[in-house]
Amino acid sequence: MTRATPGAAPESALQRPRDWWRDAVVYQVYPRSFADSDGDGMGDIPGLIGRLDYLADLGVDAVWISPFYSSPLHDGGYDVADYRSIDSRLGSLTDVDDLIAQAHARGMRVIMDIVPNHSSSEHPWFQEALTAGPGSAAWDRYVIREGRGEDHEEPPNNWRSVFHGRGWSRMPDAEGNPTGYWYLHLFDTTQPDLNWENPEVHEEFRDILRFWFDRGIDGFRIDVAHGLVKEAGLPDFDHPEAGSGLPGFDGDEQAPEPMFDSDHAHAPYWDQDGVHDIYREWRAVADEYDPPRVFCGETWVPNPERLARYQRPDELHTSFNFSYLEAGWDAEAMRSSIDATIANHATVGAPPTWVLSNHDVVRHRTRLAPITDGAADLERGLSRARAATLFTLGLPGSLYLYQGEELGLHEVSDLPDEARQDPAWHRSGGTDGRRDGCRVPIPWSGAAPSFGFNDTGASWLPMPATWAGLSVAEESGVDGSTLEMYRAALRIRREEAALGEGPLEWLNAPEGVLAYRRPAAEDVIVVLNLGDAPVRLPAAWGTDVLMGSGDAIAVLDDDGEEIVVIGGEISVWLRG
Repeated sequence: MTRATPGAAPESALQRPRDWWRDAVVYQVYPRSFADSDGDGMGDIPGLIGRLDYLADLGVDAVWISPFYSSPLHDGGYDVADYRSIDSRLGSLTDVDDLIAQAHARGMRVIMDIVPNHSSSEHPWFQEALTAGPGSAAWDRYVIREGRGEDHEEPPNNWRSVFHGRGWSRMPDAEGNPTGYWYLHLFDTTQPDLNWENPEVHEEFRDILRFWFDRGIDGFRIDVAHGLVKEAGLPDFDHPEAGSGLPGFDGDEQAPEPMFDSDHAHAPYWDQDGVHDIYREWRAVADEYDPPRVFCGETWVPNPERLARYQRPDELHTSFNFSYLEAGWDAEAMRSSIDATIANHATVGAPPTWVLSNHDVVRHRTRLAPITDGAADLERGLSRARAATLFTLGLPGSLYLYQGEELGLHEVSDLPDEARQDPAWHRSGGTDGRRDGCRVPIPWSGAAPSFGFNDTGASWLPMPATWAGLSVAEESGVDGSTLEMYRAALRIRREEAALGEGPLEWLNAPEGVLAYRRPAAEDVIVVLNLGDAPVRLPAAWGTDVLMGSGDAIAVLDDDGEEIVVIGGEISVWLRG
């Protein structure tokens, strides 16, 4: 069956083949923090529509939008109360239809988020469960088990929450009194885990996919794609030591349960083999459409071999490569991640998917910054972030950009406690605030308190005064600005039709330098100097500089032969 899709754009308008996702550059929008059309301090879908020209001018191929479903917003929209409706604070279904049509008219695809591991506790299913009881159909939609101990006063096992503390809470009865049963929530208490052993859950999500695909959505990013299935019997788990949470988390005795840890065996609730059967079901749904819809997984797994399994031909199209994000400013770790990812993805015929920042991790300008006298050197952090981005844009595969990184935004680490909304902050007693700082609304223009985010100055998270010089208006048209570097790099990447596809050949490089050739892209050579000192590049690499991440690039005469010299913490694209 081939489904006609309202709002679908013709291929000529999108200027991409049907496998556009193999080398696409996708821009992530966290909708509450992108653009606010009504001045209430929260970004919304009409605000995003009003900024689509900006994204088209940036040169991205698609937009991934974090959840805008109906939600109590206990976890930034990842606690979904209704998968088929829009949170009224963010817009309406009509707005989404307009967004799809407007994006397609500009040659961009639209990817939504889907959250299948858990629902909101305000979802009708869980509300029904609160008035039902053991053995009911309502209870069977969630992971609910009898507690341990004589009076069932202890949870069924020792599983912990990613957001700290126990992974279980008491199931109340119809009057709100605690029972001897407990429901699993690997995240917040308001996010009960769904029971994927129940065929009704499978049917519901297949129907949700079709609901949005029929409206013209081009694909989904799958939240916690490595989750969903739990090991039979729900056995206890020997948890990793404290301090190994998501990237950017320093850790303490209240450390969360990590999404994955390569030094430990698989947790009994992550990366279980049964999850692949779910994605085979979903792929069959995506393939009903013309053109087929696509999936990208948020897939935290122990190694590249396990990651590649999710991209087998009848499962997901792509998954984020978090080992690269975690490699930091380390040549050996970066090259190792690149090699392992490309090699393992090749075995299943899938492209790698690269990412340096997103809504869950410390922005890479701050994360890559060296620490001087106990503080992050954000100027060098910006140099490294620009260089890492340019280096990554030359790799084969697709790439996801997080809103504001094109402006050089840094992590906001000094938010007042009363402003923080990340449930991990509250559940950890204020020791883990890893996510609010990257979700602060982005600056568009002016010196007003909201920097053009809206016209009222309201903002659901406060914006730092230092961002006045990092706004879109301040950087647009300014030679050497981070925004113009991104625009130029994306333009060249688009013009070099094979830059996102084809082989990668490593070159022998000076110490502290990574360099590779892209032979399918007319021998483009990408170089990254991770050291502090200038480096003379081999003459054989050529002197045709396509672009660089900074000004410290010079073509010099070396005994009658021209060579390129690049400064420390600089990346450059050359024509070999």
